[in-house]
Amino acid sequence: MLVLLDRDGVINHDRPDSIKNPDEFVMIDGSAKAIARLNAARHQVAIITNQSIIGRGTIDRAMLDRIHEKMTAALSREKASIDRLYFCPDAPWEATDRRKPGPGMLREALSDFSASASQTPFIGDNITDMQAALKAGCPRILVRTGKGADIQASGKLADVLPVKIHENLSDAVADLLGDVG
Repeated sequence: MLVLLDRDGVINHDRPDSIKNPDEFVMIDGSAKAIARLNAARHQVAIITNQSIIGRGTIDRAMLDRIHEKMTAALSREKASIDRLYFCPDAPWEATDRRKPGPGMLREALSDFSASASQTPFIGDNITDMQAALKAGCPRILVRTGKGADIQASGKLADVLPVKIHENLSDAVADLLGDVG
């Protein structure tokens, strides 16, 4: 099975002013181990992330690569890995179908991995993640980390139901893997 993950607020702590350099990239406790558990269960894992910080001109692609190198190193320390990373650099005012809530990146991943949308969950923390997953036909899982608790409280999920809700990526992965308790 392919599992799609948002990055900010799911794998690492989100920042209101965006992640602008590797020093600002801080993993959420347990997220690397959760990805390692998916890897150990032979599931493929891809990240689907909006990175408008590039389109806004705040950072360039080389800096984003450095941030992702830090993430990869943190994952590696827990024997975890990502099979592919999809990012959309579009600024909100120049959004293409790839920018969530558009389903473009999800559809690319489904095609690249020859995966069935109905069998490919997307785990995110924002309403735009859930909207993109709905448009792509993927099961939706909201984690309460990042923006997730606020999104759950806002009532915005009513338009994208059904949505499973978990405290964090570790809990979501435990549910996906059928762990009891």
